Amino acid sequence: MALMLVCGMSFAQAPQSQIGGKEVYKGPDIVFHEIDAHTWVGTAHMMYNESVYLIEGSKKALLIDAGTKIEHLDKIVAGITKKPVMLVATHVHPDHTGSAINDFPEIWINAADTVNIPMFMKGYPGKVSYLKDGQVIDLGGRKINVVFVPGHTPGSTAFIDKTAHYGFSGDAFGSGNLLLSLDFSTLIATCQKMDKVITKDKLTKLYPGHYNGGNPETPQRIKDMITLSQDILSGKIKGEVNKQGMMGLNLIVTKYGVRINYNEKSLK
Repeated sequence: MALMLVCGMSFAQAPQSQIGGKEVYKGPDIVFHEIDAHTWVGTAHMMYNESVYLIEGSKKALLIDAGTKIEHLDKIVAGITKKPVMLVATHVHPDHTGSAINDFPEIWINAADTVNIPMFMKGYPGKVSYLKDGQVIDLGGRKINVVFVPGHTPGSTAFIDKTAHYGFSGDAFGSGNLLLSLDFSTLIATCQKMDKVITKDKLTKLYPGHYNGGNPETPQRIKDMITLSQDILSGKIKGEVNKQGMMGLNLIVTKYGVRINYNEKSLK
């Protein structure tokens, strides 16, 4: 594939990536690597290596998230797959639903995240459609299951490939550094829900929204987040003040190799 010619981009400024696998596209805003024969991860560089994922079936392809600012993302993706592309978002934050969503006529989100549209998707000219929990997206010979996983945002969503035994979870579990905008009871319920999915479908990993090649969400991490959340709610573990906290999350706790950023409103 002559992907290096897409959009006439200069590659000297390309983001760096720690991800293995065959490189199929490299430009100033994003680098795409192959995960397997019909799955790719794109690594951008404006917000902590925000990641987008392209999943191909025999009839269509699924693009998960659109980064912060990736020029000509539609053309880049068209250089990798010739299948029609369905754009979905793991959640409505600007490093996942940035300016590149305007390249696509439709975006699918969890309706619970419509509260964030006025701030983060204002002026989107396309159609906003809504996913359903448990929905199956048939790409042709490849099915992706939709799982709602609130906590980071009300409408955080994961996409599961049961056959491949992996999924894509956005920022729902934080890539090792969770920003919890809801409460711990919701997070515990979400982790327990995902733990059941992982066990039932024998998932080995969840590819996160800020993937650097060494930080997939593992089954053990999900279990550790349940334990840590329960310990915080019981008072067994106290968070430290984080004056630099994002999103008004002024408390932070670190254990089991996981950091959770939260505030007093989360303690329920």
